[in-house]
Amino acid sequence: MTRIGQAVILLHAGDREEARNRLGAIWSEIGEEGDSLHRCTLAHYMADAQDDPADELAWDLRALTAAEALRDGPPAQGEPHPAMRVFYPSLHLSLAADYVKLQRPEAARVHLARARAATGALPDDGYGNGVRAAIARLERRLATEPGGGPRPFPEQSP
Repeated sequence: MTRIGQAVILLHAGDREEARNRLGAIWSEIGEEGDSLHRCTLAHYMADAQDDPADELAWDLRALTAAEALRDGPPAQGEPHPAMRVFYPSLHLSLAADYVKLQRPEAARVHLARARAATGALPDDGYGNGVRAAIARLERRLATEPGGGPRPFPEQSP
């Protein structure tokens, strides 16, 4: 996690290429079967380091897949691991933003609804308030798209 954090510092400082290189090297080391928390964190930040929206989507989907590998109990229960619940709003918000960039507003609405539904796990602090505000901004933006407005929570993912 320390090395991931160091790469994220580079990313936030604007060195996307070096951050992408370092995160990619760590991903190669831990692989698809590595620790789910590490894979989720790494993929979430690797998505932010991408220049191509399709690549960003692919990494955000990897982050969600890794988060779902941490489910608490049998898959039939469908409940996320307690430590991951706080990340679900952000993971789905990221996917919604990816789909907006790819001009897929319906898929964006699916993940935005999932992000909104998961906000109960967010703390009442800067992080939680920031995620809630970002969800609200994207909801307003999508409301102006053709066929805009909220959609019911879908049963199937896109």
